[in-house]
Amino acid sequence: MTDIRVLVVEDEPLLAEAHRAYTERVPGFVVVGVAHTAREAMAALRRRDGADVDLVLLDFRLPDLHGLDVCRALRAAGSSVDVLAVTSARDLTVVRTAVSLGVTHYLLKPFTFAAFRDKLERYADYRRQALAEGEVGAQHEVDRMFATLRGASRHTLPKGLDEQTLNVVLAALPGRDGLSASEVGERAGISRVTARRYLEYLVTVDRAVRTPRYGTPGRPEMEYRAV
Repeated sequence: MTDIRVLVVEDEPLLAEAHRAYTERVPGFVVVGVAHTAREAMAALRRRDGADVDLVLLDFRLPDLHGLDVCRALRAAGSSVDVLAVTSARDLTVVRTAVSLGVTHYLLKPFTFAAFRDKLERYADYRRQALAEGEVGAQHEVDRMFATLRGASRHTLPKGLDEQTLNVVLAALPGRDGLSASEVGERAGISRVTARRYLEYLVTVDRAVRTPRYGTPGRPEMEYRAV
């Protein structure tokens, strides 16, 4: 299956660049454009006739038009491009309207990379099923497709772990040279035991790797790095 082509629509330049970088860290996705206003987004989709964009990451609070109005314009123009809302809008009326306009996913800011990746991976799973040839054989196949999109996050934190501390540990974790749990704990301002619990969780969800550190007396100490 070819890469899923993404248009990022976000008015804040730093956030737009972060969303681009996040997207391109997820295998199977490629960013084909970035727009900072609704006008730029619609122009990009018209210029490409929508054919080169599979998914729009859409901020709702744009300077010239609300994201819901962008969705309405897309549907009125006959576009079937999928939309993932990436927004801080928490009003239930906005959420209901987004669903009625066919928004595939709704991701609230702020979020972690793990939550972002989960949405994209679920969308990719759904898309693979939806674009398959033929017909569904039974109700359970339709249920599976919807569950792929709507099920609980595969990155829900285990009991006893919290999102804020996880983000602190992630920020303390290097991407190249590994650190021990004690060293990560010192950077993050938490105990070695607590750091190790979060680090082991990150290993289980493929956000970190663990390798032995040799050259110290006794059993080799484990060190961790981000991936």
